[in-house]
Order: sequence, then structure tokens, then C-alpha cells
Amino acid sequence: MPDLVAVLSEPNRRRLLELLSTGEQTVSQLAAQFGVTRSAISQHLGVLSSAGLVQARQVGRFRYYRLDPLGMSALREALEVFWTHELEELATARPPIGGHDTMTTAEKSVLVPLDPDATFALLTEPERLRRWQAVTARVELRAGGEYRWTIVPGHTASGTITEVEPGRRLVFSFGWEGTEELPPGASTVTITLEPIEGGTKVHLVHSGLTPEQAAGHLEGWTHYSERLVAAAERGDAGADEWAGAEPSDPLTAAEASLAICQLALRDLGPDDARAQTPCARYSLEDLVEHLVGSLVALGKAAGATAHGPGPRSDTAEARVADAAQATLETWRKRGLEGTVHLGQSELAATRAVDILLLELLVHAWDFARATGRPIQVDDALSGFVLEHARGLIAPPMRDGDRFAAERDAGPDADNLARLVAFTGRDA
Repeated sequence: MPDLVAVLSEPNRRRLLELLSTGEQTVSQLAAQFGVTRSAISQHLGVLSSAGLVQARQVGRFRYYRLDPLGMSALREALEVFWTHELEELATARPPIGGHDTMTTAEKSVLVPLDPDATFALLTEPERLRRWQAVTARVELRAGGEYRWTIVPGHTASGTITEVEPGRRLVFSFGWEGTEELPPGASTVTITLEPIEGGTKVHLVHSGLTPEQAAGHLEGWTHYSERLVAAAERGDAGADEWAGAEPSDPLTAAEASLAICQLALRDLGPDDARAQTPCARYSLEDLVEHLVGSLVALGKAAGATAHGPGPRSDTAEARVADAAQATLETWRKRGLEGTVHLGQSELAATRAVDILLLELLVHAWDFARATGRPIQVDDALSGFVLEHARGLIAPPMRDGDRFAAERDAGPDADNLARLVAFTGRDA
């Protein structure tokens, strides 16, 4: 006997029963009432049919659906059993959390100048997500798979993917880590893709939100819709202006530094790997391997399972991004309390994270200098990292070849120039 209450937990199936209550309809007639594909509606009708709630009959090439009276009677009995006295008391005892008695949605549509498959890749593949929406991204692209996106430093969305139709439809639960107002999985995002003249229409519906949340998230989806189009047009939307807020803690500063580092490594030319960096011992490729090794070691110090750089065929940006994603996610879960083992040494967890953010931002500058690219770093971020670097690199550590002597940055230098001078580089 199917769990009829569970079958109706999906809102599109409830809507289908409402529409069929007015009489028999074809799949095409029903699909016209939804912002999803006909294939998705057929799947939902299949679930309802298997549960005994609807019947179908074939007339020529058309298939007509109607409610099954016996199934609907069984549903009514199931709901009466489910609606116990205890639930009645719970529903009437107090208003919903936050005092809201209604929920609403945020909706956004945009034309992306790519075909549906290429657009779907921009929405789901980590390396492409990093070009317009996320600092880091982990995605298990399957029904029941998990995802985790650090949208801007200090703000990470996560949840579970519930439906995947490549090139056509994506549904996932959505929420923010570290918040009680909208925790991971608390709302639902449905994205449908429709080929039209000029590209693909992307329609997003974010449901399960309070009116205040809907307004805020609509602003966010509008911002990132514009960046999605820019990434489709140019291959990369560039630096995200929303990512420039002053960091509140070392991990947020590390995420901000990673975003800058990834931009410095993106779309390198074939000769860039051999470019000399400000670190005399390292070419750019050598320094990428050094940074990836540091990220892996710092991740293991926090308890990450063994992970390493991607295949040598991966881009430099992808190798750094993959290692950093695993390391930062592990540190977010662990926190900054206590001590950790880094190699043969035991040190404060805060000190290990100071090493992490210093490596990311200073080597971002190294990569940019090696390739002649401009680098833009918020002065507040550079100042934050410099402050932590001063507590990390003590004068005795200047001996040997670990850190060169501090250079003079000059009286008018900004914090980034002061930072690289502090680490022994000529700004």
C-alpha cells in the first residue's frame, strides 16, 4: 500500500489533483498550467497513477487522465488517520516560527545566449559555477545528491538535489549554513530551461520563503542571473562585487583570498606554466603544486580525508580550487578551537588557518605578477591578512630560506603592497 500522504508531499502532484478535480485532461493540457516540462508532468502523473489516485485512458494518440474515485477515497481516509488530535493541538497552539502565517516564492526568468545543454552546465558544473556564482562548489549531480556552494565569503548554501533532467530541469532544497531563519534544506529551488530564439529561457522559482526572505533572495537571484548571462557571453563574469565585504574572521578571509587566487589562475595561456614567479625557486606551475600541497596538508590537519591535487590535465585553477574547497569545508565544520598537527608540529588551530589565508592571498599576488595580470584586492582584506601575518611570521623565522627579510613598501603603500613587502617581496 503506497504512502499516499508522502506521495502528495510534492507540490506539483497536489496541483495536478486540483486540476483533475474539474474533469479529464490530457498531459499537454495539464503541462500548460506549469512552468516545468511535459516530461516532468508525465513523471508526476506516473507516480499518482502508481499510487492509485489517477486513471488514464488512450484515445488515438492522446492519453487522458482523470481522478480515480477509489484512490481518492483511500487518500481521504489516509489524511483523516494522519490528522491526529495531537497535530490539531500543535497547529492551533502557536503561530509559525517567526510569526509568519503565509509563505511565498521568489521568481526570476532570464535569457541565456547558449543552448540548453551549455546553460545546464553553467548551472551545475563546479568549474563553471565558479565563473559567475560561487567561490567554491561541490555538486553530486543526481537525485538525492548533496551540493554545497560558498556564494560569497562567509555565506554558504547547501542542500539536496531532488530532480535532474539534463538540459531541461533542476530541483534542489536550499538553505544557508549557520542560520536558523533558513537552514540548509528549508526551501526549494526549481529551475527549468526552455530553448527559445536567441538561446535558453531559464526560469527559477524559489519556494518556501517568508515574504521578507523572498524579497531578499529575489535580489540575490537577480544579481546572479545577470552574472550568469555575463558568463555565457564572455566565458567569465569576473570578480563579484558582492564578495568584497570586510572579513569578520580568518576563514571568511581565506574564502575571499581564494576567490582572488582563482581569478589570477583562470584561463592561463600555454606558456604561463613556465613563467617565473616572485619566488625565485618556483615557476608558476611549481608554485601551483606547492600551494596545492599546502592546502592538502592544512586540510588533513583539520581532519579532512585524504585528498590531493587533481589530474595533471586539470587546469591550475581547478587543481587549486578543488583542494581549497575540501580544506575550507573541513575547517568550517571543525572550527578554530584547540590545536592541530601540521606535519610533525602541533600548533593552535588559529595559527594553521592564518597560514592558509596567507598562502592564498600572497600566492594570488605571485600568480598575477608572474603573468602580468592586474590584481584587485580590497584594502580591508589585505589589512586583515597583514595583521595575521605579523602574528605568524616572527623575526627568527626570517633566518634560512623560509622567509626573506621584510622589504620597505614606502609611506604611501596600500595594505596589499605592505603585505607582500612583509613577506620579503618587492611590491
